[in-house]
Amino acid sequence: MEHTGGRRTQSERDAITVEIGYALASAVFAAAVLFGVLAGPALLFDLSATVEKVLLLAGTWLAAALFVLRVISVLVRFRQGPQPSQPGRTRPDS
Repeated sequence: MEHTGGRRTQSERDAITVEIGYALASAVFAAAVLFGVLAGPALLFDLSATVEKVLLLAGTWLAAALFVLRVISVLVRFRQGPQPSQPGRTRPDS
């Protein structure tokens, strides 16, 4: 998204809002899946207290880290702008 100065247009603000929503929703989904994979066995099966605690803590911390990394990566990629439709071409009519 190229903005040369001044105020953002409504379409730019809408695009940013949609991208933030996508970043948050995809991060929540990815973190929930990771938490389920790591902590699921602790919640479903009768494991020792130590193993349950380790799985729950690992699931919580790694899911939180994945959430933050996913949001950052989506927003940084959005800030860089779209990729050209035909890489290597310099003129629109070529």
